[in-house]
Amino acid sequence: MNIIEYENYQEKPRHHDNPFPYLTYPCSIPQDFKQVPLHWHDEMELIYIKKGAGTVTLDFSPLKVSAGDIVIVCPGQLHSIGQLNQETMEYENIIFPLWLLSSRQPDSAWETYLAPIALRQMELPFCLRPGTPPYPAAAACLDEIDQVRRTFPKAFELVIKGKLFEFFFSLYQHGLVTLRPHADPTRRRSLEKSRQILKYIEQHYNETLSIKKLADFVGFSQSHFMKFFKHTFGLSFTAYLNDYRLTMASRLLLSSEGSVLAVASESGFENLSYFNRKFKERFGMTPREFRMHGQHPPIPPRNPHKSHSRNGHSLSPDRGHCPHPDTNCP
Repeated sequence: MNIIEYENYQEKPRHHDNPFPYLTYPCSIPQDFKQVPLHWHDEMELIYIKKGAGTVTLDFSPLKVSAGDIVIVCPGQLHSIGQLNQETMEYENIIFPLWLLSSRQPDSAWETYLAPIALRQMELPFCLRPGTPPYPAAAACLDEIDQVRRTFPKAFELVIKGKLFEFFFSLYQHGLVTLRPHADPTRRRSLEKSRQILKYIEQHYNETLSIKKLADFVGFSQSHFMKFFKHTFGLSFTAYLNDYRLTMASRLLLSSEGSVLAVASESGFENLSYFNRKFKERFGMTPREFRMHGQHPPIPPRNPHKSHSRNGHSLSPDRGHCPHPDTNCP
């Protein structure tokens, strides 16, 4: 696995065409990629640290994590993953929609315990750590799911759903699911503006975008937008947009037969020579060379984004490569 495979995975995991959308991705920082930039999605995400240590941010709150920790990312929650000092961190990224546990018929269990989580009305602990309740029971659920996914026996879906119910039961049993407190108005506004900006870039990156257009969209002056963006995402809007477009261009180069000019245009670049120059700076090779290398081009070192860090193998029918950009995630 390499950073291109990671970055070319859509942040909307393929739940819409997956009959049983419980996905896992073994990932490593910095071997596979330097960082997982700030992003969000509608699915539940569990980040299960297997070895080493690193950092995770949840709604701008930094968290140091190490082997054994289980980070809980709720739907719609802004999050990022990064390297801690020079340490390596291996982790399992688990993504699934909460509706996987819902029922077509009226269901008091869903309405009372899970729907409020999906709607961000309830607050879950950011992290479960070894030696604290309900860690043993919660970790056992995920470990048993992994065991079942090694062979995918008949009716494996029932075991996975059962263990996920047990996972949430363990949180409720120990009083760790609570009503979400009213956030500070300034912080709440900042989170919402960040989500709006990420969504807008995802939907319009291949169009002509300007600071003025984005500033008008979120109701900021241009100067305030530039300061807000740099403070929130750790780099300028122009640098972020170029990086996003280049990621999308790399995806098109590997998945289409369009000319380099067509790929540049579809990715939002109006000038071919500028695109070629920026692409080589980003990936260490020209677009044509990148396409010739196919799915596994050599990856040059990258400088991580300064502020908020940015998220396998195909061993099973629904196990893909490390997830993230495309939807809300550059």
